[in-house]
Amino acid sequence: MEIIPNPKEVDGVKVLQLETAAGAAIRFFDHAIGINVPRARFLPVKATSDLLLVQSDLYTLEDGFVIRNKARTNPENPSIELGPEFKKVGNFLSRFKSLPSIVELDSLKVAGDVWFGAGITLKGKVNIVAKSGAKLEVPDGVTIENKEINGPEDL
Repeated sequence: MEIIPNPKEVDGVKVLQLETAAGAAIRFFDHAIGINVPRARFLPVKATSDLLLVQSDLYTLEDGFVIRNKARTNPENPSIELGPEFKKVGNFLSRFKSLPSIVELDSLKVAGDVWFGAGITLKGKVNIVAKSGAKLEVPDGVTIENKEINGPEDL
């Protein structure tokens, strides 16, 4: 199979990641066939923002199928932008006591040293940006709707 070089920087160190396209392997299997999967059933997880979407209440599991929560009226997924503090899965998971409800969320931007409690609901357009050098804890049970949070006084 063809190797694809992918130069990148990880923790300030330049590395060369060698990749291959999984689809290119199909030629090595006799009688292989392809199927067309509708976009509505394709939920790629390439970043922790995608992980937040698929692990949240935006999707439910029914009879082994991941389907969109019927309570969501907006046909589009919310836009989610998480800062570098959330980039690694371990860091992402440690910053949430439980994932917030995002069924009614339109967009979310989180930056800085932000930690989420349990039972939180996010609605509309929400920006949570901790001040430089400050830890911001979103308390258990709060609902944040169409709001910008920069410190505990904004909650």
